Amino acid sequence: QVQVVESGGGLVQAGESLRLSCVASRSIFSINVMGWYRQAPGKERELVADISSGGTRNYADAVKGRFTISSDNAKNTVYLQMNSLKPEDTAVYYCYAHELSGLYYYDYWGQGTQVTVSS
Repeated sequence: QVQVVESGGGLVQAGESLRLSCVASRSIFSINVMGWYRQAPGKERELVADISSGGTRNYADAVKGRFTISSDNAKNTVYLQMNSLKPEDTAVYYCYAHELSGLYYYDYWGQGTQVTVSS
């Protein structure tokens, strides 16, 4: 198992930046994929970005060119740098870890961190 804890959310104005951090309870070297989802009020949870253990990055179209996901294996941490924030980026952002253990994949989620972007 792995526990993940997010931090870095807050209230910003449109056009500003935030960096979210997701710290894992153990080494992330062997975790297949880590990433971020978000959920806005009244909407379904959606993928924002993820990064594989091999370094492959994947982004939602809505954030391409504005958000950057990165990882620091030495700190067991995944980051989401969010630039040029828009009001529509307002949501609770959740970190997750997707790991193969034996024959099965498991998903582990954080509690979420609120990001609010005012216009």
